[in-house]
Amino acid sequence: MSPPRSAGRGIRSRSRSGRSLSLWKHTIAWRHSRITRATAAGLVTGLLTASLLGAAGAVVDAEPAAAADDGLTSSAVTVTNKEDAIAPDDAPFPDLEVTVSQTSDLVSQGIRVSWKGGKPSERPSSTVGGTNFLQIAQCWGEDPDNPGHPDRRTCVYGGTLGAGTYRDGSTDAEDVADEDLAYTHFSESFFSPTYTGIPFVAANSAGEVDETKAPADRVLNNLTTNAQGDVVQKTGDAYVDLNTNQFFTAYTTNEVKWAGTGADGTGSVPFEVQTTTQSTALGCGSPIEQSGGSVVGQSCWLVIIPRGQGDSGSNEINRSGLWWDAWEHHLAVKLDFKPVGVRCEIGEAERQLAGSELISEAMGSWQPELCKGDNGSPFVLSDGREADALVKAAGTDPSPLAFTSRPLDMNRVAADADPVAYAPVALSGIAISFSIDRQPHPQNASAEERAREGLPMTELKLTPRLVAKLLTASYVDALPDNADKSHIGYKSFTDPGKNPRTIVQDKEFQAINDPEWSKQIIVGASVADALAPTGRSDLAVRLWEYVLADRAARAWLNGEPDENGMIVNPWYSTNSEVNPNGVPLALPTDGFPKADPIEKPDQTVSNPSNGTGAVNLVTWRPFTRSFADSAYRVLRGDGLVLGEWDKIAKPPKFQTQPRQLFGSQKVIGLTTAPSSELYQTATAALRNPAGEYVAPTRDSIAAGAAAMTPNPQQPKILEFSYTGAAAQTAPAAYPLTMPVYAALNPRQTDIEERAAYADLIRYAVQHGQAPGTDVGQLPPGYAPIPAAWVTQALAAADAIEKGSLPPSLSGTTNGAAGPGSPIGGTTQSGGAGGLTQPSGASASATEPVASGAAAGELTGAATAADPESGPLVAAVPLGIVIGLAAAMAVLIVSRVGRRA
Repeated sequence: MSPPRSAGRGIRSRSRSGRSLSLWKHTIAWRHSRITRATAAGLVTGLLTASLLGAAGAVVDAEPAAAADDGLTSSAVTVTNKEDAIAPDDAPFPDLEVTVSQTSDLVSQGIRVSWKGGKPSERPSSTVGGTNFLQIAQCWGEDPDNPGHPDRRTCVYGGTLGAGTYRDGSTDAEDVADEDLAYTHFSESFFSPTYTGIPFVAANSAGEVDETKAPADRVLNNLTTNAQGDVVQKTGDAYVDLNTNQFFTAYTTNEVKWAGTGADGTGSVPFEVQTTTQSTALGCGSPIEQSGGSVVGQSCWLVIIPRGQGDSGSNEINRSGLWWDAWEHHLAVKLDFKPVGVRCEIGEAERQLAGSELISEAMGSWQPELCKGDNGSPFVLSDGREADALVKAAGTDPSPLAFTSRPLDMNRVAADADPVAYAPVALSGIAISFSIDRQPHPQNASAEERAREGLPMTELKLTPRLVAKLLTASYVDALPDNADKSHIGYKSFTDPGKNPRTIVQDKEFQAINDPEWSKQIIVGASVADALAPTGRSDLAVRLWEYVLADRAARAWLNGEPDENGMIVNPWYSTNSEVNPNGVPLALPTDGFPKADPIEKPDQTVSNPSNGTGAVNLVTWRPFTRSFADSAYRVLRGDGLVLGEWDKIAKPPKFQTQPRQLFGSQKVIGLTTAPSSELYQTATAALRNPAGEYVAPTRDSIAAGAAAMTPNPQQPKILEFSYTGAAAQTAPAAYPLTMPVYAALNPRQTDIEERAAYADLIRYAVQHGQAPGTDVGQLPPGYAPIPAAWVTQALAAADAIEKGSLPPSLSGTTNGAAGPGSPIGGTTQSGGAGGLTQPSGASASATEPVASGAAAGELTGAATAADPESGPLVAAVPLGIVIGLAAAMAVLIVSRVGRRA
């Protein structure tokens, strides 16, 4: 049934059963419900028995750190078309129900938007926006005419420049809704069509509009067409493109122009939330001081616009989702942000931290609380090579507190024994993120599989050898186009050799993954390797150790083809007879080398019309800035793919290729579990030593910690030993689980700095282990540390503050904490100037908590430099070392899963 038309110029009105538009004002109610979870109990049994010398045996402390109320709240919000749309009638999906995973405590991150009640989608084309899909955008201002909904002029929308996604366009006069009249220039001749355009108003625009005025009086620009009939708006004598502006472009916009729905009416996509740091035009999270002196972040809006099979006046989706015909059916969710910036007193002395990127997200959460107290300080973390940070921290001169996952390299210091106090403060791991959308083969795929075109693949399994293939530029598409690839067997398109183009065509990959993967025709450089960060790190060493622990992966790197004939790129071979350098690639290494010197030659002289500049492996597959940057680019579908050659530029250069939008994304990246959670990326399940494929979750990371054993060179440090009995009998353990230790020589000379570092450690292992998204809590992607780790950390904090190592930790106990007690039954140490304790400040007893062996003695052997007034303890008892070398009892973890 067609809508009624008003008198006058044939403009369509929007009558709603006689009720005025003001009666349709709607406010969404927000609720933050506390989640109650079943207790995750786990008692790890097993003793390290008898020293051959009769010395004290080593006991595996298996009791997890208990805690009081978990403090977790859920800020997920669900909205429906029936209850929350401005106009639920005649909506494309009457039963649409959308859930947003997180709506408070937001930072620059990803959130997940899931829905049901939709209809099967079709992908967009160059002229049609698609059918039966959702569009998602972020907006900053509220609509005064419809409270509880954003003002459409404040939405970042139109930057993708795709069909059905522009802010403006030509239309017929009779199809213009009343609500669009103020933004419409009506046709005055055949050569000047009727034009509607919704201008963008930025949060930081000069001369803001007066929201108290009627909509017709709020028009910022004279909407018109130029002499050529182009769709523009006019400001004075200048024509302005509504979709290309100084505030957002195709490279920076976070809008989702097409989010597809499956045959069952459901769908899910991650959405990039931008703060004022990424988009000053939105201003989300800008600090706002309240009357009581507290600071909050500027809130914003998330808008979900359902698009059906056609627009008003068109049988196809080719008009703006901001026009009222589509906009009136939108669903809106308010987003509350943490205030951007460090909330510490100006003028406070900064304390330097250095080392592992794996601690970054936790430090970002803990920082506001760490500013409190007499020893409170703003801390500045410099991500970098952990080994270098640890060497500095081992000296007696003041240095940044080091964060590391590996022990000190004694070859780099002038000491007889390790002088460092190691405090375990966090538990997380490396992750491999991916965003790969279906592109089914037009003939080989079934009709059902073809109907899922454009929808994301959600599960991916990897073996150590497949990881090795992604790290060694061994797939054909990982090497530059038009370069000589004969060293991996590729000669031409008709004679490609036995190395697949990408991992998707690898028969080893297809054999262990869902059969639907083998029906895809996904190719390209961004699925032929994994985005990897520049620099050196413990995380890189751990990933290579995972690869090298596997016999098949070692043999393949050594030059042995896999079962299907695929060979390693010889420049990455660990066999000197295979590697063209004549020397083996030294693995494990602390980085991700671009070892192949391949280069597509410069053709600008030989072929001035179509030739391009030279391309080497770094140009072709550039590094990301960090592990977190890799996850961010996976979220955005940005595979850092080399763009077209711009011979007009001065000087000529390669362009940057825009990110891939949902429906056509294909990118893999190396990241961390906290970063993958922050940006809501899908993660691969990796085969662990027990033969199971496990993805990084709080449960699997806790299980990984439970199977850790002391490092052979330094029993103060725990690690997941791939060849050990504990790891091989832990089927639930995530194999890339890693601990993070705060490390410092207690005899450094700056007393105030040591006190600040000690309080940081105490906060981290006690109050900072409560999982959640609130300030001061443990962010997603981490598992709370075990009680034995807390004990070791508190003793290390005491040693750092007092300036000398304690006699021994062998007599510590790890009782469960009762209500109001510190974690592990210990007493918080430190002077009167300790940090203030927030409510709910202990690791949750209802969350999965890792359990495992204590990391051995905190202290090393006495050195000649030790002061007589405070002698250091002796080395770890020899009986413990021999007992560890002899046997480790199987660690059995019994966990109660979280209630949904």
